[in-house]
Amino acid sequence: MDELIIQGGKPLSGKVRISGSKNAALPILLGSMLVPGEVVISGLPELQDVGTTIELLTLFGCSCRREGDSVSIVAGSGLKPEAPYDLVRTMRASVLCLGPLLARLGRARVALPGGCAIGSRPIDMHLRSLEKLGASFDLDSGDILGHCERLRGAHVVFDFPTVGGTENMLLAAVLAEGETILENAAREPEVSDLAEFLNACGARISGQGTSLIRIKGVESLRNCRYTVMPDRIEAGTYMAAAGISGGDLQLENCPDWALDTVIAKFREMGLEVEAGESVTRVRSSPDLACIDIVTQPYPGFPTDMQAQFMALMCVASGSGMIQETIFENRFLHALELMRLGAQIKISGDTALIRGERRLIGAPVQASDLRASASLVLAGLAARGTTTVRRIYHLDRGYERMEDKLAQVGARIRRKK
Repeated sequence: MDELIIQGGKPLSGKVRISGSKNAALPILLGSMLVPGEVVISGLPELQDVGTTIELLTLFGCSCRREGDSVSIVAGSGLKPEAPYDLVRTMRASVLCLGPLLARLGRARVALPGGCAIGSRPIDMHLRSLEKLGASFDLDSGDILGHCERLRGAHVVFDFPTVGGTENMLLAAVLAEGETILENAAREPEVSDLAEFLNACGARISGQGTSLIRIKGVESLRNCRYTVMPDRIEAGTYMAAAGISGGDLQLENCPDWALDTVIAKFREMGLEVEAGESVTRVRSSPDLACIDIVTQPYPGFPTDMQAQFMALMCVASGSGMIQETIFENRFLHALELMRLGAQIKISGDTALIRGERRLIGAPVQASDLRASASLVLAGLAARGTTTVRRIYHLDRGYERMEDKLAQVGARIRRKK
């Protein structure tokens, strides 16, 4: 397995361009199966999950042609309903195959998905919601078998504002007969981006970005060209990189509009964040201070930024608390940060961080995607050499992270 070798202690300075959002790209790619003609999707990051999704579309019978950050997809009449285990076991978003396959074909066979080891993340809400549209499901040898005659609109109230569940319902309901109403829907920008893509294809969705979404079914969707939104979590991670290294970074293609809560917390810690029309500037401060954070569904503080803030708080003054309310196993990175000298105490869903620590480089091991990022950030601040192992997690969500960091002064390299 590859690993990253980091020589810490150097402030970062320069420009970093933020890539397209993986969490927006994957459902949009899978949504292309709803369109019988050509769909061209641009702004795709060069990531393992994106490549896996395109490979999955090919196995479904789609014609896919990729050039640079764009892919042309044609999901014609030869669409197939099965998603093999070997592909979907590595990628949580694969469950989003269910909605478009049921809408186009009336049947689907999808292996139970995998992903990061950060909690159970059950798909019960996906299945219950799709059943309200008229689908039925069985479980066979680890596969979900879905079938329906014709999906019909329904009123669905989610127990929790689930991102994947909301996206699956959007993907299914756009071709359903009649109107579908989603209450307590997820409000994340990536959900809105999926809705905007579907509307560009001729869907009739309104209310995205709020907790009440209405979908009026249409007979078919048409060809379109669409560019995915920038990655707000990648942008937040590089903001943290500027802070933890004592640096000054300019972020191009930064989605400030999707980072209000994160930027507010950075400013509370003492970072200077200046949002411009095309570039956002982030400057560290010698007076960084720990704060308290509670993760929440959007527009609250995102769970995907929790690990990065924990790393930053390790070197800030005072003490702070992080309460993780979304996933039950998302403090695994704390033990690795402690190997670098961080002082962290975990009690249930809460972590207490005592800052002002001088981190010392050591070998560490990533447990999930965002944990990987937090360990890289800590390595940027640590004295000596930090080796981050199991970075295949990192490659699932960050495009060429070591190259982007090296371009702004980090002493970092990948070792095969």
